[in-house]
Formats: sequence, C-alpha cells, structure tokens
Amino acid sequence: MALNRDAIGKKIGPLTKTYDWKDLVLYALGVGAGFDELDYTYEKNLKALPSFSIAAVFEFFGQAALASNLNLAGVLHGEQELIFHRPIPTAGTLTTEGQITHYYDKGPKGALVVAESATAHSNGETLFTSILTLFARLDGGFGGEAAPSRTITFPDREPDFCVAATPSPSQPLLYRLSGDIFPLHVDPEFARMAGFDRPIMHGLCTHGFACRALIASLIPGKPELARRLACRFSKTLYPGDPIRTQIWKTGAGEALWRTVNVRTGETVIDHGLFAYGERAEGAIRNAGRAAVANGVQTAEAEPAAPSEKAARGTVASVESVFAKMPQVFRAEKAAGIHCTFQYTITGEGGGEWFAEVKDGTCRIETGKHLDPGCTLIIAAADFLALMNGTLPALEAFTSGKLKIEGDLIKAQLIGKLFKM
Repeated sequence: MALNRDAIGKKIGPLTKTYDWKDLVLYALGVGAGFDELDYTYEKNLKALPSFSIAAVFEFFGQAALASNLNLAGVLHGEQELIFHRPIPTAGTLTTEGQITHYYDKGPKGALVVAESATAHSNGETLFTSILTLFARLDGGFGGEAAPSRTITFPDREPDFCVAATPSPSQPLLYRLSGDIFPLHVDPEFARMAGFDRPIMHGLCTHGFACRALIASLIPGKPELARRLACRFSKTLYPGDPIRTQIWKTGAGEALWRTVNVRTGETVIDHGLFAYGERAEGAIRNAGRAAVANGVQTAEAEPAAPSEKAARGTVASVESVFAKMPQVFRAEKAAGIHCTFQYTITGEGGGEWFAEVKDGTCRIETGKHLDPGCTLIIAAADFLALMNGTLPALEAFTSGKLKIEGDLIKAQLIGKLFKM
C-alpha cells in the first residue's frame, strides 16, 4: 500500500449533516456534561458546545482517510485545530467541503495526512474551519517532506486552572452515537489487531471533556466566545481512567492547556491552544473569504457539477458486479500480488464468489475458496449501495455492515486492483 499522492488538492464534499437539539445534547452527554451544565444538556436555553463541530465533520475524516489510501489498521487522530467564525445554531443543516493539503513523512514512525475543511450552516453563514491531521502509523518511509516542527513552552508555574474529570468505563459507547463509530473504540478484536489491549477512548471524546473545562474556567456560560481550539493527541487513554485538564492564561483572550492521565501521569492531549473573546464582524467575513480562496468552498459557492456516480449509472444486481470484475481488473497494479478475496453476500440476490489475484492475473469464480486471504461479508442490499456509491466504504466497515475476516490490510488492496 502507498499513500495516494494524487489526492492532494482534490475537493472532498460537499458533505451534509442535518441536526437538531437532540444531537447537541447527545454530544454533550457523550463528553461528560450532566445536570451541572444544563445549557448543554436541556433544550431550554440550549447552547452548542463549540467542539460539537467535530461531530459535523466525522464523514470528512473518513473521506480524507479513504482518499489518501492510508492503512486503516494504523490510523490515529494526530492533531486537530478548530477556528470558530460564528456560534453554532441549535438546529439546521451543515455543509462541509475541503481537501487534503499535505503529506509528511516520519519514516518508520509513520506518516501525517493533513486535511482542511470549512463548514457552513443552512442560514448561509460559515461557522468554522477544521484542520485535521491523521497519524498513519503504517504508511511512513515514502520519501516525502518532513513535518514542520512546532514547539509550545508551558509557563514554569502552577496552572491557573486544573479541572478533574473521570470518563465512564463505557464512555465510548455513548460518545460514538454522535457519529464517530470507528471500531477501535468498541471492538476488542479490532483493538487488539491495532496493537491495544482493549478498546481505547476516542481522542475527540477527551477533547470534548477539555473543551468543557476550558469554557467553564475562562468563559463560563459563554461558549459562543470560543474562537480557536487546537491540540495534539499524544497518548492513548483507556475508558475509566481519570483525567485532569491543566490551563495557563498567557494573555488577553489566550491560554495554553493540556490533559493528563491521572493514573499514569502521562499527557494524553498536548500542545493545547485556546483563544476566546468577542469577534470583529470584518474578521468573520474575511475568514469565510479565505476559506473559499484556499479551495474550501462554503454553501454559498456555485452548485457542484453532477457527481461521477450519477453519471455512470447504477449496478442492478450482485451477480453483475462479479461478471464485470475481470473487465475492471488493473493488471498493472497486481505485479507481485498473490491473494484471494472471498465474498459472502447475504440475503436475497446474494451468494458466494471469490477473486483470485496472482502476478497480474485475475480469476473470478462462484463458490468458496479453500484458503482465502480475507473474507468480506455484507448483505446484498448494502453491497449494491457500496457499488453504486451511496454507501461509503469506510462507513460500511465502521458501522458493521461490512465485516472483514482474515487480513484487513489485504482487503484494502481491492480498491487498488479493481476500478469498480
């Protein structure tokens, strides 16, 4: 596998998410809010936590990962920056567009995939910009540019604020209902395959705990004053471990922060930056214009051209997919590859097929292979949705609609070998 260099600069989106007060409350509960924060957990006088913006761009994360062709077995969220242009309304539809902007090579440690997006509300206003860094632990050593260094020095004094919290041992089960359903945080087998003892906390769940701590300490009751939230995810946190968010005021409307695992003493979120205060109207307009100028178009941009999937028609039956596979096989991509992919398609219209790839050749047969490299199990209706482009591959996998047995890494070769 190799990172797709051609993905840099290509538009991702538009991706939409319609939400209401229940989504805001569910997210707040997922990051630890309760009766002591009714502004976030009760529809009367409801306000949105600024970090709810993350829940609007989960699909963008997945699309960026797929476009980059990184190895999903080694992906972690490395860094996250959010720039807030306006407060998030309590209901509406959010539209996100963006692109991969950089790949950085960390050699044997892995690679960094950086993607930027802008999100607009259905009222026409640009709400926030997200700058996402994915840490692809298994994709380094491709000879790319080294990542720029960034050092943050914390004040040599005690924090101005120190906010303790203890996420529930079941916290990921609640948090994932907001949309971050990657199996690393719920599936013990997948977690072990990724090198962890058991499912780990979502870094973005801990991020939400930290956001609450920052607002309560610096702008209590006024989440609408948050302007920037940035950090680096540095260590794994297991559900149930107590945390402490340390906050240092460094100037007017500025603070540094980090979140520490109380049990181990390790910093789990580092290099935290937080900016807050009133916004200038001109700055909001300029931020929106800058996002468009950088190729990240908002909902006010011209309508997109008809999608590729609309132009190419639809696949009507499972059988027709396997009949077509020899025609779309990329022999030039298969040199040195020897693997058999078993497909178990359940439900009406399904069946068993396998694709045997060996040194630039491909054989498609019905039935079960004696020794497949990996087996893909999916319902016929979901398989057709996948082939027709209405069900994203990452969503199919993380939601459990697509199950993969055997070698997950080999399964990722399918998109490279077949131009479906």
